[in-house]
Amino acid sequence: MNIEDPVILLVDDSLNDRLLMRIVLERAGFVQPLQIAGDGAEAIAYLGGDGIYGDRHRYPLPTVLLLDLNMPGKSGFEVLEWIRQQPMLRRIRVNILSASGRQEDIDRAFDLGANSYLIKPAKLDELSHLAQTLVAWLKLSQFPTLTAGRETAPSQSAPPALADDGPRLQRHG
Repeated sequence: MNIEDPVILLVDDSLNDRLLMRIVLERAGFVQPLQIAGDGAEAIAYLGGDGIYGDRHRYPLPTVLLLDLNMPGKSGFEVLEWIRQQPMLRRIRVNILSASGRQEDIDRAFDLGANSYLIKPAKLDELSHLAQTLVAWLKLSQFPTLTAGRETAPSQSAPPALADDGPRLQRHG
């Protein structure tokens, strides 16, 4: 299925990395609001449709996930493992975007079901090129249908809701 308006969920604990990625994606022509989660627990709440994230008009299921690995609390590895255990989320494209080039991290990510592994570029022009390539790929790609239901794998319970101080997930656009 060709998706006219793809949704990207960026999961990264670094505020600077999130801001830079938003800027380079916008400059590359990505016009959809970039969905952002500041850590693994927020990503799971978003993807699971917990609390306010149950409003799929405001918080749509992503077409593509850009997932950092090394985050406090729930790591990107834990998020990826959780995603691949959820029947409604198994088809989501999960692209690791990490500063780690360690082969054991790369192998583990693919073993857990990552679709690709990208090392965060150190230079702004390289990050811009990555964003341009990603936007071009999004425009040309075909994506599977995702179900917006609230199914979970039988052996998995839904993650707990976020604290009452409100979500840090931000919608930019």
